[in-house]
Amino acid sequence: MATEKPVTPTEEQLEILEFNFCKVNKHPDPTTLCLIAAETGLSEEQTQKWFKQRLAEWRKSEGLPSECGSVRD
Repeated sequence: MATEKPVTPTEEQLEILEFNFCKVNKHPDPTTLCLIAAETGLSEEQTQKWFKQRLAEWRKSEGLPSECGSVRD
């Protein structure tokens, strides 16, 4: 069984992802995640993984724990 190869988003895809992260929602719901994935051409899994990693980076830059399940940003 093949595993999904890591994909590096293009600059255009990153612009869409960053816009949605910064201006729309750091915690997209499944429907929004699906729409972002369709807009970027990435899979939902790749899009979800990007948001999870980006959120951890953002939390670290803000001096917050990288994982926090009870408090929404």
